[in-house]
This record gives sequence, structure tokens and C-alpha cells, in this order.
Amino acid sequence: MRDLPPPSAQALVPFVSVAEMMAIVHRIGLERALHALTDRIEADFHRWPRFDKVPRVAAHSAIGVIELMPTSDGDRYAFKYVNGHPANTTAGLQTVTAFGVLAQVATGYPLMVAEMTVLTALRTAASSALATRALAPAGARVLALIGNGAQAEFQALALKSVCGIDTVRLYDVDPAATAKCVRNLAGSGLTVIPCRSAESAVEGAEVITTCTADKRNATVLHDNMIGAGVHINAIGGDCPGKTELAPAILARAQCFVEYEPQTRVEGEIQNLPADYPVTELWQVLRGAAPGRRTRGDITLFDGVGFAIEDFAALNWLYDQLPPGGTRLDMIADPDDPRDLYGMLMRAR
Repeated sequence: MRDLPPPSAQALVPFVSVAEMMAIVHRIGLERALHALTDRIEADFHRWPRFDKVPRVAAHSAIGVIELMPTSDGDRYAFKYVNGHPANTTAGLQTVTAFGVLAQVATGYPLMVAEMTVLTALRTAASSALATRALAPAGARVLALIGNGAQAEFQALALKSVCGIDTVRLYDVDPAATAKCVRNLAGSGLTVIPCRSAESAVEGAEVITTCTADKRNATVLHDNMIGAGVHINAIGGDCPGKTELAPAILARAQCFVEYEPQTRVEGEIQNLPADYPVTELWQVLRGAAPGRRTRGDITLFDGVGFAIEDFAALNWLYDQLPPGGTRLDMIADPDDPRDLYGMLMRAR
């Protein structure tokens, strides 16, 4: 952790714009950034008991959701503002947008304000890679990617960089989304295979990732599509009333989650009995619970996104800040900290 900045520096808060975020990623390299983020999230999952943990605070409407995702490890505090509005794309808008704040617990002062639309795409892919690294069958090389929207390329490249995936089979209900993904992954080193159906996409796949955005109970994967020995990342935009998998798949799978109280409300397991067994992923990473037991197991990462992942991402980003950069004048800084009124009057 960095030392406290001098008082004169605390009033100007580093701000990472979308342009600056993209410049940081390009300077590091996308795949290296995804790998580093995966490792950073795993490191914080190893510290899981140290964190404050609450389900995200959500404001749901008929057309979407707006959420706040807070956590703290006692030294730093972070939160993310994020929305999920599937119909936005019809108006040329993003389904998901986000920004976040990283702050010092000791003073309450913000350390950084950052865009998190791009950063969330990176950390979501890194979280899938982390779960896949921990749970997928050894030597898995073929990924089926169901849902080829804004998250798809990040998912493919994270699993390539972190897990050694070399082939991606793509399917989306919108052929234009698949065509976009094929174009974007050209030259990535992946063998990219567009498919005409989800059933075709999962043929021969050892890892299956679903990342659809519809805000409804859908069956993206049917039970007869899933054979023994596969790992599934169910990471589509999650909320109450939104699922992607046939319940029969969950009955056959070992299920792993981030934070059980949140996943029970928003994840694939929301429609299952409260005693349906799940394991929090941090327990596997710390060796406190088993992951995949046999080659023939079906493992499921019911990933809905949790604040500790965003905490890790914001701290990783903070460590990448270049000298200088954009600063926001967002903290009042009177000469006498008790005389805020005097500062205001002198500004006349």
C-alpha cells in the first residue's frame, strides 16, 4: 500500500478517464493486464476473511438495474456504481456502464476515481479465468462462448492467457455479434469457429462460458448439451429473475460461487432450495474446500460479480497510474479545516 499523500496533494484526486484506462491497458498489453488482474483477484480472495462483505445494493426497475458494490479490507475502501440495462443497445448505448472510487480508511479521503466500464470487462474476464484455472479439467483447450456481446473477446483472451485455451467456438442469437467477435479475435492466436447454434458451439468444448444479457429466465444451456468433465462459467448479467442454465444442469454439477448470500438472490441458484450445496471460490483457492474431484465432474462457476473483485481491480489500476495524469478538484481544502464557510466567502 502507498503512504498517505501530503496534505497539499489530498485535495486533487487522480481520475482515470476512459481514454486513460485504454492507454494503460495498451501500455501493459491486454493479455498481460488480464493475467495480472487474475492474479490480483486471487491474492485478495486469499485474504477473504479480512474484507467487509455485503450483497450489492440494487435498485431494480422493469428495464434494468442500478447497483452499488462496496467493500473494505480495513486499510482501503472501494465501491463501484454499475448499471445493467439490456435494451440499451437498441438505442446505441452500452448495456453496462460503471465508475468506481478507491479511498483511504484512515482519512476517508478518496485516492482515485476511475471509469469502470472497461475495467469491469477486464475484471469479469479475469474472474472467469480465475475460476477456470481452479476448476477446469487439466489440459482444457477448447472454449465455447455463448453470447458474443461486449464481454466476449475479453473472456476469450483471458482464458487464453491464463488457462491455455487455444480454440474458441462462438454462438449468439444475433449473427452480427458473432461476426463482430470473429473479426475482433482475428490475429489473436486463437482458432475461432463461428457456430450456428448453442448445441453446435458446445461440441467438443471442455470449458463453456455463458455471457448473455437478457433480463429474464432463459435456457441458454439445456441439460442434454452438457457432458461429463466440463467446466461452466455462468457469468451473464445477473439479477433476480435472470438465469441461463436448465435447473437439471445444476443438479448434476458442483457449484462454486463468489459470495453465497448475493448469489442466492441473483445467480443461477436463485430458483433452487436454500439447502442446495455451494462452495465459495475463496475456500477452494485457500485449500479449505475441494474443487474438481474427478476428471468426470461437472463444475459450475455461478459468477455474478462481487465487490472484492472490483476492490482488487481498482487497487491494480491505482498501481498503474502514471506520473501526472488527470486530477479532480473535488475535495474542499480550506487553510483552516474548521473554516469551510470562510473559504466559500473568500471565493467571491
